Amino acid sequence: MFWLHNNRIGTFSLLYGKLRFMSSRISYPPPDAAESPPLPLDLERVGRWPATSLLPSGRSIVLVGLMGAGKTTIGRRLATRLGLPFVDADVEIERAAGCSIADVFRLYGEAAFRDGERRVIRRLLEGPPMVLATGGGAFMNASTRALVRARAMSVWLRCPLPVLLRRVQGRTHRPLLNEASPRDVLARLMTIRHPIYAEADVIVDCGDHNVDHSTTRVIESLALSRRPVRLPVALDHAAYDVVIGTNLISRAGALLAPVLPQKKVIIITDETVAALYLPALEDSLRETGIAFRALTVPPGEQSKSLKTYEHLVDAILEEGVERRTTIIALGGGVVGDLAGFVAASTLRGLPFVQIPTTLLSQVDSSVGGKTGINTRWGKNLLGAFHQPLCVLADVSALSTLPQRELIAGYAEIVKSGLIGDPELFAWCEKNGDSVLAADPDTLTEAVRQACAFKARVVAADEREAQASGGRALLNLGHTFGHALEAELGYDGRLLHGEGVSIGLKLAFALSVKLGVCAPEDLARVEAHLRALKMPASIGDLPYCFRVADLMAHMQRDKKMQDGRLSFVLAHGIGKAFTSRDVPAEMVRDVLIEDGCKP
Repeated sequence: MFWLHNNRIGTFSLLYGKLRFMSSRISYPPPDAAESPPLPLDLERVGRWPATSLLPSGRSIVLVGLMGAGKTTIGRRLATRLGLPFVDADVEIERAAGCSIADVFRLYGEAAFRDGERRVIRRLLEGPPMVLATGGGAFMNASTRALVRARAMSVWLRCPLPVLLRRVQGRTHRPLLNEASPRDVLARLMTIRHPIYAEADVIVDCGDHNVDHSTTRVIESLALSRRPVRLPVALDHAAYDVVIGTNLISRAGALLAPVLPQKKVIIITDETVAALYLPALEDSLRETGIAFRALTVPPGEQSKSLKTYEHLVDAILEEGVERRTTIIALGGGVVGDLAGFVAASTLRGLPFVQIPTTLLSQVDSSVGGKTGINTRWGKNLLGAFHQPLCVLADVSALSTLPQRELIAGYAEIVKSGLIGDPELFAWCEKNGDSVLAADPDTLTEAVRQACAFKARVVAADEREAQASGGRALLNLGHTFGHALEAELGYDGRLLHGEGVSIGLKLAFALSVKLGVCAPEDLARVEAHLRALKMPASIGDLPYCFRVADLMAHMQRDKKMQDGRLSFVLAHGIGKAFTSRDVPAEMVRDVLIEDGCKP
């Protein structure tokens, strides 16, 4: 079967609409939102606590889980140890409603209770940090989850069924336990709620451990948890986040569940990446109830072909894919370009997620929506613009990259600074060693800065339509680099980033020869590349290149216009510009001076 599992995640019916007010203190949902009477709430009675700064994040901690998981007992101990107030959402609901939760269910029904619960939690989270224990169904509300995600750290206290059963025995005040046997009720709730609880920021398994032990595990998990950096990309017709951090692949299900149109995905990856990261991705999707199938292709540039594209599309269509099914690209730039083009063209466009696993793809190809495959006439000549729903840049995945791959990706970060962000280039000069040493914090910051720069450029010129400047500036060094790659047949002897590294130096050398850039800037660029042992000249490569061959590749470049060579040049560091009036003789001279054969 195509879908490994087909859980239907049911949620309780919710009430929506604009609130109307009987007075400034009593609020109601609209009367037509449910068959039962609305639940009146006096939100002014919801408790308020003084602000505290003991949590560096300034965020509340919200405990979620089924009844019997220990949200109240662990929550009280956790609050004491952290020096925060403890709040039980159910107590505050009863305070605002003026009656017990059992009476709320009896008089108003579950739908009205869930709406009131959502409003009370919103009011609580608008206040200072606290430890908040929520009812078992609260996190099932999508708007409540979004609010918790924005204002708090959520912790799922996960317990096995036998432990929960033992703890809830004799609890007659729980309305849901009065519907059937506790075992049947809890088993049903686990099936429904666990995939949603798995969207929490932190998951802590709480079995038969005592309260102190469980509390310590929560504190340790919170200390180890790092909220990822979210970089918004806002375009005219699309908006998405680039999420940057560590261990994101193992949390991909939780991060993607809020943005997927439906809980069905197809993963496209290559054989090398599949062995490293596919099991963790599949586990995370399975945990959040997302059905999936994985398709693998051979690693390397040769997979960006019409033959591989046709194979993937046939496999997807054979399974009866729907238009709301999302394609996930798990891999480097080759997989991202290929899977993106599959998504852009299948059924006239499927949702698409990028999970780039190389530094090059994290800072370049995964952001901006360019997708494509190669033809015998050149690289990326068949493609489309197709923006992703989300990009998950897991810097932990970079720890498995060989140094050569890190250097190739780092060239694109340097490129961003040279185009229009001199502060970024200066940052690279100070921190390049740490980036190439794969320090997680430095990598996160490098990816953030490079993606932020590219997002600004793409937002201003999404489809590279500007006559000059704009998105075309991102091709700094690429005309030279692509020619070198093409001459070697895209066979992996020269990585794309390595070609870009040489191309950056050549672009500045050409700029100096044309008299538009100071020689000191060229010297500074070359010094940085060589300090980090990056390719800086054609003469550094163990291959022989002829000028005529490289010029022929440049003339077939898709950036050609009216038969003229197009280059991105620079007036200096951070001052790139486009030019369509570069004499071919100048280009030949620069190539020969750099080690190319006449």
